[in-house]
Amino acid sequence: MEDTLKLSIEGMHCEGCVRRVTNALTAVEGVHVESVQVGSATVTTDPARVTPEQVTAAVDRIGFTAHVAANN
Repeated sequence: MEDTLKLSIEGMHCEGCVRRVTNALTAVEGVHVESVQVGSATVTTDPARVTPEQVTAAVDRIGFTAHVAANN
């Protein structure tokens, strides 16, 4: 079963940032990128292969700050 994560991402300001975040998230095994916009992203994950912390760490490594947004 897949989980959907909504990320809040600080430091993004342009389409170049969107591409960098998309590439970083796509490179994480077990993550499927649904959408990335300036300031946020939505991904589905395979919880058997990746944790939310690993997803946010991938974004943090490229110079942004990611947090899992509260579920509505």
